Amino acid sequence: MEDSTMVKLDQSTNQVSSGRGRRCVPKALGYVTGDMREFANWLKDKPVVLQFIDWVLRGISQVVFVSNPISGILIVVGLLVQNPWWALSGCVATVVSTMTALLLSQDRSAIAAGLQGYNATLVGILMAVFSAKGDYFWWLLFPVSIMSMTCPIFSSALCSVFSKWDLPVFTLPFNMALSMYLSATGHYNLFFPSVLFKPATSVPNITWSELSALELLKSLPVGVGQIYGCDNPWTGAIFLCAILLSSPLMCLHAAIGSLLGVVAGLSLASPFENIYAGLWGLNSCLACIAMGGMFVALTWQAHLLALACALFTAYLGASMTHLMAVANLPAGTWSFCLATLLFLLLTTKNPNIYRMPLSKVTFPEENRIFYLQAKKRMVESPV
Repeated sequence: MEDSTMVKLDQSTNQVSSGRGRRCVPKALGYVTGDMREFANWLKDKPVVLQFIDWVLRGISQVVFVSNPISGILIVVGLLVQNPWWALSGCVATVVSTMTALLLSQDRSAIAAGLQGYNATLVGILMAVFSAKGDYFWWLLFPVSIMSMTCPIFSSALCSVFSKWDLPVFTLPFNMALSMYLSATGHYNLFFPSVLFKPATSVPNITWSELSALELLKSLPVGVGQIYGCDNPWTGAIFLCAILLSSPLMCLHAAIGSLLGVVAGLSLASPFENIYAGLWGLNSCLACIAMGGMFVALTWQAHLLALACALFTAYLGASMTHLMAVANLPAGTWSFCLATLLFLLLTTKNPNIYRMPLSKVTFPEENRIFYLQAKKRMVESPV
C-alpha cells in the first residue's frame, strides 16, 4: 500500500512539474515575441548605451513594422548573409539617424520604438546597393550619414501634416531622401556615381514554357528580402523568421503579399527575371502587412481589404517603375506608401473594418484585442 501511494504521489508531482513547465514555455516566449515591452521597461534604468543599441535594433526591424530587438538582430544576420557591406551601411545610417533624432529632441517614445531609424536603414542599404563603385567604397559612408540626417527632418515634417488624419508616414522619408540623393548624383557623377536606371524600350521576349515553378517558389522569400534590397532567398527566409518571432499574423500576410505580387507580375506578362528577383513582391508584401492587422484591426473583411490593397499596390508599382525610370530613378517603395495611404483614407460604415488609432498600434495580435475591447465597450454603452 505504501509503495503504491508513493508511486501515485510521484506521478502527481511529475504531472504538476510538467504542467508548470508547459506554462513557463509560453510565458518565456512572451518575453521575446511581440514588441518585447517588458524588455524595454527593464532597460529604462540601465546605461544609455544599452538603450541606444535597443533603439537601433528596433529601428532596423521597424522597416517591416516590427519593434523587436531580437528580430533586429536576425535581420542584421540576414543582411550579413546577403552582403556585409550593405549591412554595415544600413547600420551606420540607422545609428546616425537615431542620434540626429535625439539631437533634434524628437519624441523619446518614438525613438525608443525605432520609428526614427527605419527610414535611414533603407537609405543606407539602398545607397550601397545602387552605388556604381561597388562594395567597400568607404567614402560612400559620408553621403550615407548626411542623407540619414535628413530622415528625422522629413519624418517630423510629414508627421505634423499626417497627424491631422492620424496617418503614419510609412517609408516616405526614405523615398524622398533616396530620390534626392540619386537625382543630385546620378550615373555620371565623378565622386558618387550610381547605377543607370533606364525605361523599357522594347517588348520583352517571354516564352511561357520556360516559366520555372521552383524559381517562382523562391521568389516568395526573395520578395520579402527585397524590402531591404536583398535578392538572396536565404536572406528573405531569415527576414520571415524575424517577422514570425514578433507576430505570426504579420509573417502570414508578408508571405501572402509576396505571392500576390508574383500573381500580378505574371498577369501583366512581366519579364520572368523581374518576378524571380522579387521586384514584384516587395511593395505588395508591405501593403499586405500594413492593412492585414497592423493599421487595420484584423477581421475577415479587413483581410480581404489587405489582399485587394496588395494587388493594387503591385499594379501601381509597375506604373511607378515606368514613371520613375523616365527620370532615371528607382521606384523604391512609393507605390506601397501611396496605395496604403489611399486605402487607410477609405471611409466605410462597416464596423468590421476598424482603423487603429495610431497611438494604439503595436502588432496585429494585440491590435485585435484592442479592437474587440473597443467593440465590446461600444455594444455595452451605445451613444
